Amino acid sequence: MPVDPALLCAELIRFDTSNYGEGKSNGEHAAADYLLNHLTEAGYDAVLLGPEETRSSVVVRVQGTDPTLPGLLVHAHLDVVPAEPEQWSMDPFAGTIADGYIYGRGAADMKDMAAMTLATLLNWAEEGIRPRRDIVVAFVADEEDKGDYGALWLAAEHPGLFAGVEAAIGESGGHATLLEAADGSTVRLYPVAAGERGTLHLRVRAEGISGHGSRPVPVNAVSNLIEAVSRVDNYSWPLVLTPVVRRYIAESTAALGYAADLDSEAGVEASIDAMGEAGTVARVTVRCSATPTVLRAGYKVNVIPGVAEADIDIRCLPGTEEETLATVRQLLGPEVTTSFLSHQPPVQSPVDSPWFSAMRDALLRHDPDAVVVPMCMGGGTDAKAFAPLGISCYGFAPLATDPEGRTIQGVHGVDERVPVAAVRGGQLILQDFLTSV
Repeated sequence: MPVDPALLCAELIRFDTSNYGEGKSNGEHAAADYLLNHLTEAGYDAVLLGPEETRSSVVVRVQGTDPTLPGLLVHAHLDVVPAEPEQWSMDPFAGTIADGYIYGRGAADMKDMAAMTLATLLNWAEEGIRPRRDIVVAFVADEEDKGDYGALWLAAEHPGLFAGVEAAIGESGGHATLLEAADGSTVRLYPVAAGERGTLHLRVRAEGISGHGSRPVPVNAVSNLIEAVSRVDNYSWPLVLTPVVRRYIAESTAALGYAADLDSEAGVEASIDAMGEAGTVARVTVRCSATPTVLRAGYKVNVIPGVAEADIDIRCLPGTEEETLATVRQLLGPEVTTSFLSHQPPVQSPVDSPWFSAMRDALLRHDPDAVVVPMCMGGGTDAKAFAPLGISCYGFAPLATDPEGRTIQGVHGVDERVPVAAVRGGQLILQDFLTSV
């Protein structure tokens, strides 16, 4: 009897794998050990490894029937962002199934994908099925921070685990956004990520003369920092249409019955407006961004600090990294110094590839009316760790459309949940894709 991915998802939620950032975490080891035991009992030669015992990942290679075919990586992260239980209507780590939903922190980000992947492997083992090509599965730690204890560490310290892998699928993409077309009909748009903006986290430091608060100094670190960061924050980034974003807007608007004008800024904005909910992603991927997020200075109101620091979250589109950094440094000016907290370049993978076609075909087999389009993600995933290994990375964690209209809710927020039917149907899509690709 097939394994129920909804029950596996609920069980994974019950492991509190909260990642607080800056190396502080409840750890992924218990969840990783749970997965390892399931895989080992099913006969797989899985390995558990990590830079620290509490920060564990699990990797397994399923041998394909045709060793001449390039391999495929499937990755899903085990850590989750913290939850504030007092704001939730239920225990965020109880893994409650109710009202057609699986509730809990990580339900949709992304223990659903981990559960669907595990269910697929267990079904294969039960039925004696082997995929056509090698499938490498990585359940990884630390995606919700910088990946130093997870994907980045695996790629740097154990690249051999991914030998022969040509493409990868991971989070974000492969589930429907329901949109109203110009004629009033409903369009089920399935974006599949073929790109990500780069993650360039910058620390800015201003140094000045410390002293008594009642006696102004000629070089004030706080003032210089505020002025520098303000220039960055108020900068209007120019419109940039990368190939993936251009196709996302053009193909989405065409499916909705609108003609996109992508030759002017006003036309692009109007096209994004016409996309409805699907325009949310488009709006943050037609420009780079630089957002100040953290400020540090001083320890007492009557003491002028000699040092002030700020952290800036910079996201750059594919092909714009050098220009983006040059612009930020010019805006900051000579009064401050900079250093990287995280430097992960943007990701861009081919849309006109057999891999993308196989994802589209799998979705169409389960939803013949699906409109599958490529997109660029505004944020980032573990794809940034695997892409430098020469792997084409895609965001494809498929979910079926809930027949009663339930949708994912509360990601990184309160009462996070994913429809049970979406997970069960998504597992069938994923298994279909991995078996046939």
